[in-house]
Amino acid sequence: MTDLIAIALVFLLAGFVKGVIGLGLPTIAMGLLGLILGPAHAAALLLLPSFVTNLVQMGPPAAAVAMARRLWPMLLGVAFGTALGGWLWGGFGGRLGAVLLGVALMAYGALGLLAWRPAWPARAGLPVGVATGALTAATGVFVLPAVPWLQAQGLGKEGLVRALGVSFTVSTLALGGLLGGAGLLEGGLLLASLLALAPALAGQWLGARLRHALPEARFRQVFFLGLAGLGAAIALR
Repeated sequence: MTDLIAIALVFLLAGFVKGVIGLGLPTIAMGLLGLILGPAHAAALLLLPSFVTNLVQMGPPAAAVAMARRLWPMLLGVAFGTALGGWLWGGFGGRLGAVLLGVALMAYGALGLLAWRPAWPARAGLPVGVATGALTAATGVFVLPAVPWLQAQGLGKEGLVRALGVSFTVSTLALGGLLGGAGLLEGGLLLASLLALAPALAGQWLGARLRHALPEARFRQVFFLGLAGLGAAIALR
């Protein structure tokens, strides 16, 4: 019972952060669940909460489809990169990859707070997606380099959140395929993942209410602070 309460609180917090800045659920869930579960089991547990909250984040279907058409090279790269990363790492996992991802996130968040704006051309979508997928296979986190590339595309606050939802949906499906292929999606874990969905959605709803109330400039500050904090959590876990 204690573990179930702990898992519910983890997903409530992770959903809240995702609702505010559009990302963070896998990162927080992987970091905190790692205290009571192995990495592969933690990754399996977050699949349904991650997938459903991403669907909610994408918004109206027409807008989500339009965003997917705009981002399709990157999305294709994510799917291919996850499969490639699974082959390179010999399945799910990779401690060194997690540390490098965390350090890179902290650096990018700090530079963003200093108003550094790198030029990430739209044509870089395919290689960005491949690299993101490879890191997803190593860490279970769908952040780099996709998030900086998306942030550089001039999408605005709500557009960026929608783009993150579309990207993370594809990443979640790709990660699910990798875990399923490795025989890590057990029935009990899938049931626990379903039960974790309610607190994740509740947290996301609360976080989204806060996001809608934030001015654009303040949202950018919270966004980059969130990235830096997530990076620290990954690197230190």
